[in-house]
Amino acid sequence: MRMFRWAGLALALLCGIARASMGLSELPATAEDGPVTVYYPSSDTSQPVRRGRFLLDVAAEGRAVPGNGRLVVISHGSGGSPWVHADLARDLVEAGFIVAMPQHRADNYVDGSDPGPDSWTIRPAEVSRAIDAMGRDPRFAPMLRLDKVGVFGMSAGGHTALSLAGGRWSPARFMRHCDEHIAEDFQSCVGLITRLTGGPLDGLKKWVALRVIHHRFDDDTPRIAADPRIAAAVAGVPAAADFDMNSLARPAVPLGLVTAEQDRWLIPRFHADRVLAVCQTCEHIADLPAGGHGALLSPHPPGLDGLVGDLLNDPPVFDRADVTVVNRKIAAFFERHLLP
Repeated sequence: MRMFRWAGLALALLCGIARASMGLSELPATAEDGPVTVYYPSSDTSQPVRRGRFLLDVAAEGRAVPGNGRLVVISHGSGGSPWVHADLARDLVEAGFIVAMPQHRADNYVDGSDPGPDSWTIRPAEVSRAIDAMGRDPRFAPMLRLDKVGVFGMSAGGHTALSLAGGRWSPARFMRHCDEHIAEDFQSCVGLITRLTGGPLDGLKKWVALRVIHHRFDDDTPRIAADPRIAAAVAGVPAAADFDMNSLARPAVPLGLVTAEQDRWLIPRFHADRVLAVCQTCEHIADLPAGGHGALLSPHPPGLDGLVGDLLNDPPVFDRADVTVVNRKIAAFFERHLLP
C-alpha cells in the first residue's frame, strides 16, 4: 500500500506541474546587484501582462507551487532584458524548473554602459549571487535543492555559461583576437558602436577600435569562475574567441551548445565552432542553419532597426517555429543532467 501511496503522490505532483501556469516575480535589487526576475510554476491563472515591448501570458506574483526542485539561471546577452527568454523560461517551468534571471550590471536594457570583457568578468559572480538570493527567498527557497543548478546563456550570456562550465579566458586574449581578426569579426570587437561599410572610413574605424581595445584590455590574467552548485550549462551563440580552448576540451560539467550559422555578430568560426571543434564531451543540442544572432531571442523584440536590427532580426528564410523545438531540447538537456 505504501508503494501505491507514493505513486499517487508522484502522479499528483506531475499533474500539478502540467496544469501549472507560469508565475512571474522579481527579487529586488541590492546595493551590489540588480533585480532578479523569477519565472516559476504557479497555481494562479495566467493573464496578459505588459512588460516593456512584450505582452506575456503569466501569473504575475502568482502563488508558487512545487516543481521538480531544481533551479536554472539564465544569463542574458549584452543589453538584454528578462523578457527575451520568456518562451524558454516557459518550457523550463512546464518541466518543473524555477528560472532566475539576474540583471547584469552595466550591460542590460536599461544600462548598457559597459559591455564586453568588463561585464564578462563579473557575470559569473552575479549568477552565483542570484543563486544565493533564491536560497534566501522565503517563497522559493523551500521548493529548491541548490546542490545542482543549471545555467543557460546567450551571446555574452553564453560566455558566462562557458566560464561557469570551467572555461578560462582573459581580456588580453580578446585583444589578440581583435588584432588578428578585426575586419572579419568586427562586431564582436566593437559591439554596436559602429560598423564597417566598405567605405573610406573603414580603415580609421579599425585603427581607432584597436587603439581603444589595447588601452582597455591588455590584462593577460586568466579569468576563472567556479561555483560547485553549477551542474550543467548551455551556451547559445556564445562569445568565445577569448577562451583558452584547452580549458574547454573537457568541461567541468555537462555542456551543451546551440549554434546559428547566419550569426553576423559573433561569427561562428571564431566563436561557437571553435568550442565544438575542441570539446570532447559537449552536446551540440541544436544548430539553426538559417538563424542569425537573435534567433534564440523568444519572444523576439519588435521594431528593431539600424545596426541592432541588422544583427538581431531574423534572416528572411528563418522559421521561428524552429526556436520552439530548440527551447524544448534545452529543457530536456537540463532534465537529463539535473534530475533527479
